[in-house]
Amino acid sequence: MWEWKNIYRGMIMGASDVIPGVSGGTIAVMLGIYDRLIAAINGIFSKEWKTHLRFLIPLGIGVVTSILVLAKLIEWLFEHYPAPTQFLFMGLIIGIIPYLAQKSEMKTNFKPYHYILLLIGAVIVASMVFFKSEETAVIQDITTGTYVLLFFSGFIASAAMILPGISGSFILLIIGVYSTVISSISNFQLDVIFVVGVGILIGIVVMSKLIKFFLENYSSATYALIIGLVVGSIVVIFPGIPESAALIIASVLTFLVGLFFARVLGRIEYS
Repeated sequence: MWEWKNIYRGMIMGASDVIPGVSGGTIAVMLGIYDRLIAAINGIFSKEWKTHLRFLIPLGIGVVTSILVLAKLIEWLFEHYPAPTQFLFMGLIIGIIPYLAQKSEMKTNFKPYHYILLLIGAVIVASMVFFKSEETAVIQDITTGTYVLLFFSGFIASAAMILPGISGSFILLIIGVYSTVISSISNFQLDVIFVVGVGILIGIVVMSKLIKFFLENYSSATYALIIGLVVGSIVVIFPGIPESAALIIASVLTFLVGLFFARVLGRIEYS
């Protein structure tokens, strides 16, 4: 049976992946489909590949649609209203943490070393805030070397993207190709989109196999680390106190909207 409701889930994930600092993996956790997503990606090469594709294809449609349709809007919002936009995602992430703790059965399953893992995960992601990287100009002269760079950038970013708390877009920003990738999406530059896309797909498959192993064999420890990564991402996303009163009010409102939607999504996805 096709899981068409994954289209809206994919659209939320796609919108988040455009913003540096917001992780598609975090959104998948927020939506309650992270472990299923990992299992489905790994299951493509199994006998039940049709079942997994019925899960992944609607999700992929949502992600691609969102990126293509919302790339310009998200790019504009992030450029002109970064604080309210980031506070919206902060609200979403903070609001979903109680549901994530409930799903992992933190109160009954977590031992002291699980909380240490949680802290380690939070510190690892939070420390990314110190990686200052100025956005570079769009690469105009595309050569073979550029394609190689874009392929491995997609591979590395997607490997990070599937981990909660680590933003694939932020990795692209650090590497220096974020502007080039976003511009290619906005302007339908198919050669760049194809090369980066192939790198992303291969990276997701490779990383998902590693995550699947840990989810199956060290479930509580993996969830502890995941919660830590999610908590740490709040530090990365936090843009600081807005400069004007109007922006402060707007940021508070978007933060509350994020909390509200997190509560709604939590009830739908984790019930």
